[in-house]
Amino acid sequence: MNNHELTTYIYTYACTEDEQFLCALEMRSLFGKESESSVMESFVKIEPSRSPFIKERIGVIYEGESLQDLLEQVSTLQLFGASFKVIYVKNASLAKSEKEGFENRRKTEREIGLHVDGEADLRNPDRLFGVMNVNGRWIFGDYVKSESVWFQHQKKPHSYSTALNTRVARAVVNIAIPAPGGIKAIDPCCGIGTVLVEARSMGIDIVGSDRNHLILDGARENIAHFGLTGEVNLADINDVTGHYDVAIIDLPYNLCSVITPEEQLEMLQSARRFAKKVVVVTVEPIDEILLNAGFAIIDRAVAKKGLFTREVMVCN
Repeated sequence: MNNHELTTYIYTYACTEDEQFLCALEMRSLFGKESESSVMESFVKIEPSRSPFIKERIGVIYEGESLQDLLEQVSTLQLFGASFKVIYVKNASLAKSEKEGFENRRKTEREIGLHVDGEADLRNPDRLFGVMNVNGRWIFGDYVKSESVWFQHQKKPHSYSTALNTRVARAVVNIAIPAPGGIKAIDPCCGIGTVLVEARSMGIDIVGSDRNHLILDGARENIAHFGLTGEVNLADINDVTGHYDVAIIDLPYNLCSVITPEEQLEMLQSARRFAKKVVVVTVEPIDEILLNAGFAIIDRAVAKKGLFTREVMVCN
């Protein structure tokens, strides 16, 4: 997540009403701020496919107050023989009067393309560029579209109804580990491995453990199914050894594993012992238990799914 010569990056976002608080918490974690609109501007470079809410990213090369101003700058671009394609990126935050229809968008793409000194290739270009009207100016730059990696992970061999869905799990991983470099993480109540699959697919160094030996093979098969590797151990959270930068804990709550407040406190005290930072997912209020375990609650968000509500809590 290093700044790259202070390039400005423009991200477009989309989420449902139920996801807006979780999306905002992920933004705050990744970028240190949230956007009131569907567009985020930042010097922070994030791979768009990491987030279930980011749609695309433009790394700004040129910006102008008018399209004409932008066209003049684009004509100076050196491609050194590379082919290219230009994509008009829609800005959902624009006022209706400013929004451009399909024909105008195609016209802008063609106009920009005619000013680029290179060979246009609509099918298999060497470089993709985006053009966008954002915050009162026109911008042009390298374009990257997000892939819905989390969506592919819905088709895992083993699942159960109370597990986090893959979108929420992916957002929770980003909230817990915004900058993965050098981070050692653990999911000590890993269940069927939903969080592990999302984290490992981002290249995050995470291990999983669970005290229920019946589900561990399922977790391992889920990880392997997507061509990923990862350590999954049989261990109670209270017996975890070693030290981790962050732990992600989806507190057990289904009928098979009703746990008392005393057990929750013991679990969280254990987590306090082996992890510097903990992100807890819970279906019931646990503020007091977290504070009693020695944690400070840094940030939080509600993640809804219909009538079912979870809370994601970031603690140090």
